[in-house]
Amino acid sequence: MNLPTEIVEMLGQTLAKVLPVTIALALLFSLLSHFWACNPGKPWWRKRELVTDVCYWFLVPLFARVFRIGLLVLGAALLFGIRDADELIAFYDNGHGPLSTLPLWLQAILFLVAADFMMYWLHRMFHGGGFWKYHAIHHSSEDVDWISAARFHPANLLLGTIGVDVALLLAGISPGVMLWLGPFNIFHSAFVHANLNWTLGPLKYVVATPVFHRWHHTAREEGGDTNFAGTFPLWDLLFGTFRMPKDRLPEQYGVDDQVSFPREILGQLAYPFRK
Repeated sequence: MNLPTEIVEMLGQTLAKVLPVTIALALLFSLLSHFWACNPGKPWWRKRELVTDVCYWFLVPLFARVFRIGLLVLGAALLFGIRDADELIAFYDNGHGPLSTLPLWLQAILFLVAADFMMYWLHRMFHGGGFWKYHAIHHSSEDVDWISAARFHPANLLLGTIGVDVALLLAGISPGVMLWLGPFNIFHSAFVHANLNWTLGPLKYVVATPVFHRWHHTAREEGGDTNFAGTFPLWDLLFGTFRMPKDRLPEQYGVDDQVSFPREILGQLAYPFRK
């Protein structure tokens, strides 16, 4: 099978998995935001740049899959000298080293906590210096909703979630944990971007909520340089970046140069290289 055929086949497999999940999330958050909207107004299907977000929503899983596999193959070759296809499969099948001997549920917890801690600091890194121009793509949406969750530049993904996943799998954790955490990560990412006024009361200190993350999407002086944690607000509490004002909800989102910021996906992908 040649490369173009493999890519088309992989795209088909990805779409087959993503489409039913997308429909389920669309129905769920349409219903919830009808009753508990953080910012009442246009429903998500009438949001600005919907086509752009839909493109990201379906292309990012394909991109992530291709580069995650590529980096795992490269990492095994460079770090462990494994190049044979069968040896690669055996190497990653159940993990390797001390971490692979732990129960799968414990590996999943370690993966979730370690990945979130690493992502907290990477997220802060992307808010400074030359990294911001890549992360600004994610913050460019003025109508933050569940489908905004996938709006990421490939460079941001490579140095973020994909890089962290690869690092932990190379450390020995079994890829089987991805079967446990994959559905949770997809749902929770959509959940924290959803247009909901939920803080979950005292649980706001335990798990990231829509209001917690929506403050992160406001202007920098409002809260855009706070609430960096993806799953556990503990990191923000420990390192002084937690923000949840009482009796007030976030209202406006986007980046400072919103007027000149590209609206379509191709312009956004090129944006960091024009800065």
